[in-house]
Amino acid sequence: MPDPSAERDAVEAESAFSHPAVAPDATAAYGEHPDQVVDFYAPRDGRDRAPLVVVLHGGAWRAPYDRQHISPFADFLARRGFAVASVEYRRGGEPGGPGGALPQQSDAGTEPVAGRWPDTFDDVAAAMDLLPALVREALPGADTRRIVVTGHSAGGHLALWAAARHVLTPDSPWHLPVAPALRGVVALAPIADFGAACELGVCADAAVQLLGGKEHFDERRPYADPAALLPTGIATVLVQGRTDIVVPQAVAEAYTEAAAKAGEPVWLTLLEDVGHFPLIDPAADACAVVAEEIEQLAY
Repeated sequence: MPDPSAERDAVEAESAFSHPAVAPDATAAYGEHPDQVVDFYAPRDGRDRAPLVVVLHGGAWRAPYDRQHISPFADFLARRGFAVASVEYRRGGEPGGPGGALPQQSDAGTEPVAGRWPDTFDDVAAAMDLLPALVREALPGADTRRIVVTGHSAGGHLALWAAARHVLTPDSPWHLPVAPALRGVVALAPIADFGAACELGVCADAAVQLLGGKEHFDERRPYADPAALLPTGIATVLVQGRTDIVVPQAVAEAYTEAAAKAGEPVWLTLLEDVGHFPLIDPAADACAVVAEEIEQLAY
């Protein structure tokens, strides 16, 4: 008998990926690698001093999934009056990765390896640090005093991590001496707690691969797991579909429980009859909910 959850997920994914990619208004490099770029989308209503939304795409940190699939979502936010910066970063199984393999294969042999340690984190940190200067050139009307970071799935993890770099110990190359100047984070179905993600085998153990494999997981997890980097002192909202079978609700709940234990309030918005992909699908009602959460933090 067909699995109704899997069928529903497939329908939602088909809808989310049915939109053609939207070309940015400008693109700027933050490094020399081809993936070290940021796409910029100007607010479609032409407003000045629009809040800036930083978008980090998902795809389990794997090379086949780049920022193109989230460009309709970036354009959707621009049509809601935001200035948008969509960040690309190095992912697993790319040319120049360990051993030069393309694609690198997971233990299951079905997916390219997730992420590159430390490159994925190097890139997000560098992009966030250089973003104010890049925005001044590409979107001079954007208000960099009102920045909200959002990300979907693996990008939700990176959004939470980017907002927590000041919690890293000083020995980390990504440590910030003070909290980043953000209005908040809206993480969409994020891989937010690596313990829960590993227990559930999320995305074929992508979190383990991101950190370089089981032999490095315990050593590197304190530098990479958002659930281990609390409290941040930055307003944080998680948006999660209750019927998500890609990154289940239990992962978001584990993060919010860890935040509560750390004394930090985190808002978890649960959407009924919503899976993984409607959160970034401009045709879905869930996407409008996401925009509203971002608006509440930005204004």
